[in-house]
Amino acid sequence: MTMAPERTVNAVMDGREHRDPRELVPPEVFDLLVADVIKDNHVTRQYAERMMGQALVFLKAQANITRAYDADPAEWTRIVPSIPVDEGWHAFIKRSQPYLAFGEEHAGRYIHHVPVLDEDILSGAALARTIPELHATGYQVDMEFWDNEGAGCCPPECSPPGGG
Repeated sequence: MTMAPERTVNAVMDGREHRDPRELVPPEVFDLLVADVIKDNHVTRQYAERMMGQALVFLKAQANITRAYDADPAEWTRIVPSIPVDEGWHAFIKRSQPYLAFGEEHAGRYIHHVPVLDEDILSGAALARTIPELHATGYQVDMEFWDNEGAGCCPPECSPPGGG
């Protein structure tokens, strides 16, 4: 008999409660994504769960920015995934139906990803802007996936407001 991993309890960090990012998708979707990450990246289950959790936090932050942009275009902020988080994002995109559903639920639209590298990413400025947006989601941020990881393949037009 196979048992799904239990959802972790909300964590208290910095005096604030942070929610488990697994809550952002149905358990069966999270399990599929973790299995894909394990298979495609040859990592342990624990690492794959953490990676997918951070990919979900990143996508929730991107969704929040997209919704804010819809209300006021001046609210657009470009954020980028770290290298391992970008791998989690790629895994989610491959599961197109749940990925589309996530985007529609959280951003009100599909969350696009167009891979390119530029000076904003290479300098670390884009990743530095990303961290506060991750924390603003209220979900657990695993800084091991964000510190000294560099940024993934996100271009200036990554997740553009108009869908690029």
